[in-house]
Amino acid sequence: MSQKRGPLIKTSAVEDSSFRKREEVETEKRMNPLQQHIPKICPKRLFFFTPILIFSLYYILTTIRTITISPQDPHYPPQLQVPSISHYSSLPEISENRSPPPPSSSSSSSSPASSYFPLCPKNFTNYLPCHDPSIARQYSIERHYRRERHCPDLAQEKFRCLVQKPSGYKTPFPWPESRSYAWFKNVPFKRLAEFKKSQNWVRLERDRFVFPGGGTSFPGGVKDYVDVILSVLPLDSGSIRTVLDIGCGVASFGAFLLNYNILAMSIAPRDIHEAQVQFALERGLPAMLGVLSTYKLPYPSRSFDMVHCSRCLVNWTAYDGLYLMEVDRVLRPDGYWVLSGPPVTSKVKSKNQKRDSKELQNQMEQLNDVFRRLCWVKIAESYPVVIWRKPSNHFQCRQWLQALKFPGFCSSSDPDAAWYNEMKPCITPLPDVNDTHKTVLKTWPARLSHVPQRIKTGSIHGTIIASFKADTNLWQSRVLYYDTKFKFLSNRKYRNIMDMNAGLGGFAAALNNYPMWVMNVVPFDLKTNTLGVVYDRGLLGTYMNWCEAFSTYPRTYDLIHANGVFSFYLDKCNIIDILLEMQRILRPEGAVIIRDRVDVLIKVKAITNQMRWNGTIYTDDNNGFDHGTILIVDNSVK
Repeated sequence: MSQKRGPLIKTSAVEDSSFRKREEVETEKRMNPLQQHIPKICPKRLFFFTPILIFSLYYILTTIRTITISPQDPHYPPQLQVPSISHYSSLPEISENRSPPPPSSSSSSSSPASSYFPLCPKNFTNYLPCHDPSIARQYSIERHYRRERHCPDLAQEKFRCLVQKPSGYKTPFPWPESRSYAWFKNVPFKRLAEFKKSQNWVRLERDRFVFPGGGTSFPGGVKDYVDVILSVLPLDSGSIRTVLDIGCGVASFGAFLLNYNILAMSIAPRDIHEAQVQFALERGLPAMLGVLSTYKLPYPSRSFDMVHCSRCLVNWTAYDGLYLMEVDRVLRPDGYWVLSGPPVTSKVKSKNQKRDSKELQNQMEQLNDVFRRLCWVKIAESYPVVIWRKPSNHFQCRQWLQALKFPGFCSSSDPDAAWYNEMKPCITPLPDVNDTHKTVLKTWPARLSHVPQRIKTGSIHGTIIASFKADTNLWQSRVLYYDTKFKFLSNRKYRNIMDMNAGLGGFAAALNNYPMWVMNVVPFDLKTNTLGVVYDRGLLGTYMNWCEAFSTYPRTYDLIHANGVFSFYLDKCNIIDILLEMQRILRPEGAVIIRDRVDVLIKVKAITNQMRWNGTIYTDDNNGFDHGTILIVDNSVK
């Protein structure tokens, strides 16, 4: 827009000349604002300063050449096509199970550029891009396929606005109080408290939710339920560390397992049980949206020491036992499978069990038949649970399996490939070792620092024992630097941590002594797949493509750590969308630590400024490796 001119006033030639001189002086000052502050240099001293000035000028020009951002760069903020907030003003309100319609391309492209990203309308408060019911309805209900991830097409325009917190939002309860309480305004959904009232999942008391520890299979409380499992399995020995809880509810089972230093990855789909994963994360417990449907679970093979299902509504005998084959893939050799609820039967009949006992008995026989074909052994049946154990190898049953009319061993060379890979009706083969040579993991916490067998055998390309130890020591020093300089870790403000590029899990291992848990994310297309190492160390994580949205609700992580993420994705997708996804999942008073090349951080900083994040760039002087420059965003400091 051109500026309006004032009225034309005639002036004398002298006045005009004087005015022009003053204007030239002022213009010179504006173009060279530092000139008026530069002291005059004595000619005798000029010879002494000349080499210094030449060297400084060379350094500045070299640096500018390195970090200058081209106006044609797709990641450069002024090129953004940001939808204006006026575009959303006419959108209808949406509920938990209804998502906002996408903006039309015409209104987005015509909106004026803004120095800040607009705030999303309030009906985006609980928006999940890859679990959007309006998109899911387009897909089949068969095998619950519509509950899988269905992300917006990368070629289409994405929402580019800042997700707002709900009205009345409060800072979550600190750990460990958060295990028992959550503010209603933070997760304003009553349906679960009403629908599961008799089972004591969660109660609404005035302005907060209370989690009494009940569940569908343990309405009287999770303690008695876990005590039954404890009578069979060595939960307190350190040999069981990582657990997958399928159909987790509000993660009361995983919450109680923390008493035994056991980490449970609690998964559940977005369904009629409103926001159960969001409840779990609000409590400070590891959880993510997930479902057994078509694709493999996003975890490597041999990840979990135990898998648990308590009335998780999965038809385990369907499709020739396909879902149990997937459980078998992610379960470690000698791992345990714990099942409660139908079709588990017992001499003691549950009052909640309304189905015909003969029907349940038939289903139980079918289930046992699948387990026999998987070479699993039932080790205990103590109401309300039945426990099976996976073999340590397939030596004893390989010939028997080949003779059966049952899907044989998988022929895939990479059982860890699990990002949008369809489940196959086959059994994942175990390493060809007998019981005398089988690999036994160290008990917790020794396994955290012990070199995993995957590294010793050379399964992790480019990683040897020495590099594993060096990585562990490096992250110990970096975390000490974080805590000393920024006081992030010892103030009890942060519980849920996201590491967007976890590598060997060194960052999470260094945080072990803090009251935190870490979601270790490994990009699925890295040349070196390290997620198996993360699990071998007794940590949790998942595969991910950061060009898409993560399978979680907004405002679920306190601290996000990104090491080399943006330089990795710079040529894969627009880093603007990655940063906006970080804003979606970060809690309002959360913090971000970004390590990367300085030229990349300059681009990232320009975008975070438009997101209203006050970030500061630091240099880790003690770091001799790449990504020694750090961008810190602390939203708790206003």
